[in-house]
Amino acid sequence: MAFCTTINDDGARSLRNLMQGVIRALLSIKPDTRLFVTQQASNNSDTAEKATGLQDGSCQALRLTNALRAITQRLASPTADLISTMTTCIISCDAVLIQMGGQRRHLQPVSSPEELSRSLQALLAAIEEFDSADAMLVDADELRPDLSTHPEAVSLFMFAHSLRQAADKVRSLSTRVFEMHNRCQRWSFQLPSYPWYKQLNRSNQQVRHDRGGLTAGFYFRSKAQLERTMGDLLGQPFVPSDRNDAVRGSKPRASVNSQEGPGKHQSHEAQLVKPGSQGLRQKIWRVLHRMQGFESRFAFKVVLVTSLLSVPAWLEQSRGWWNRYDIWWTVVTVWLMTHPRVSGTLQDLAARLLCVLLGAVWGGLAYAADNGNPFVMAVFAAVFMIPMMYRYTQSAHPRSGIMGCISFIVVSLSALVDQGQPSIITIAWTRGLAFAIAILASILTNWIIWPFVARHELRKSLSMMMLHLAILYRGVISKYIYYDSLHQPSARDIERSEMVEGRLREGFVRIRQLMELTRHEIRLRAPFDPLPYSALIEACERFFEHLVEVRQSSLYWDPSIGVSNQEAIDSLMSFRRDAVAVILMNLYILASALRADQPVPRYLPSAAAARKRLIDQMEEVEAKHKEDSTVEQRRERRWADVYRYAFSSALTDIVEQLQHLQRYTKEITGEAGFAAVGMD
Repeated sequence: MAFCTTINDDGARSLRNLMQGVIRALLSIKPDTRLFVTQQASNNSDTAEKATGLQDGSCQALRLTNALRAITQRLASPTADLISTMTTCIISCDAVLIQMGGQRRHLQPVSSPEELSRSLQALLAAIEEFDSADAMLVDADELRPDLSTHPEAVSLFMFAHSLRQAADKVRSLSTRVFEMHNRCQRWSFQLPSYPWYKQLNRSNQQVRHDRGGLTAGFYFRSKAQLERTMGDLLGQPFVPSDRNDAVRGSKPRASVNSQEGPGKHQSHEAQLVKPGSQGLRQKIWRVLHRMQGFESRFAFKVVLVTSLLSVPAWLEQSRGWWNRYDIWWTVVTVWLMTHPRVSGTLQDLAARLLCVLLGAVWGGLAYAADNGNPFVMAVFAAVFMIPMMYRYTQSAHPRSGIMGCISFIVVSLSALVDQGQPSIITIAWTRGLAFAIAILASILTNWIIWPFVARHELRKSLSMMMLHLAILYRGVISKYIYYDSLHQPSARDIERSEMVEGRLREGFVRIRQLMELTRHEIRLRAPFDPLPYSALIEACERFFEHLVEVRQSSLYWDPSIGVSNQEAIDSLMSFRRDAVAVILMNLYILASALRADQPVPRYLPSAAAARKRLIDQMEEVEAKHKEDSTVEQRRERRWADVYRYAFSSALTDIVEQLQHLQRYTKEITGEAGFAAVGMD
């Protein structure tokens, strides 16, 4: 809708993106840190070190303690100032946005807009202080190169640098808010900027609640959006450049598409020989596939049930009582109660039947109380309709409430029009029975014909999520880790990756909501154990979070730092390929087993073994390369080593989570053994 505001569409869009960047940066910080230790604890550790310093093998521990103390002394105070100034900037931005929105009198922020400039200057000073302390720490004698990859030192470095990255996001947000506040703040009339095709399909919160099936509706909408996004990534095959050309230094060969360079993702349409014929076949397939969707199935079920229930209206021997007792309300009720997505549970069936019967009985009593006195009927209507309307508009079972209202209205008004003839009891039980038959027909039809089974949909959704994780893993490996030097990840690639990660996070939320629906389903064949599904969701989400950590760490560490020559890269090529291929193969096998509900093979390729072979080979190659490097080069690599350790540990955690995925998937689908083979 149109509205008056001081913020235009571009400003609101930029604010939204900057706020999301701040939230992502803050979520990436691990708050459990030992950076802010007290001086007393440091003094106590000094005494303990002196007591153990004469023991054998304690020199390495003493150097590690000195390194941790150097990190704490140099970074603790600047990091604390950074946190304080970031908090002040966020509060000041909140106050400015409240004032620009004209809500200062109602919300009363704790800060004033005038403090934003001072907060921004304090944040810039804190960033400069942190950078200077960081630069001094790189040259510190206590921080040896072999200690920069120790887990405790890495945890301190990652916490401090994650805060530093978050400070950049907060600075960008504060600068943008400050610029918008200093501009001429005139109220202007803004037209709707929501896309028209989304406006046609959009419904407000109350309409979605009244329609019912809110959880399933959100799940299918998020699923379709996520499949479109991941389908775009899946439909772009990667065509690498010729390695021999890269070694010889010759000009790369032209790719299939003249507009694309070597080693780039090419669209599937660009590789088609006959785009016209392929496009026609694809259009025909899309039309036929759309006819198999839930809309066509819903239309078929409604037409089938309403046609069968309308048969008495076309027969001479039944047309009389059909019209006399208004049995056509059965057809109308079926059309109202049939849901395109969810089937309804036993609780829904019992609640709807109870409300319908109560409405029919109460409607009959309303007329019989004083022979159709309108004032008496109004009192009966107020007593019954208020709780039914509340159930319809506010409760989690809106359809039972609306059916109770309709049943009361039909019975009471039918008795008033017919003046209670032939009898009020006949009017009540005939209309009530018609509504009950319609409710039974609508729910039973959804149970039998193409039913929505939450536990089956949960299994399929987990299968799709594993496929999405495989696609994301392939994209991160090819775009952020093992990429060509001429095609480094751009700002657009990072933005798109963050968008995909946000939609995957929403997908996990919808899957958890879908699992809640399994608690109310009928289980006639076998009990449903939700624990393996819950554990599998947790394992998938941890796999995803480690993959995000790999992408973020790869932005600050180049895999070619330790192995810069072509010979070393070639020696690692097969090991890297095996490590990536094993993880992808495991994910595809597990996803296919969940999709088809088939047992998982007992023995799968070991991702841990492939990972260990790669790490051993990398250590061997880097040890050879480190012998030829100078002291200055090693010092410059210190921060790269820190991010490399975080990067490698995240990849190792991915392998560990893959083993959990195998375990929980086997608990759900079973494990396939070997068939007995006869021996001659």
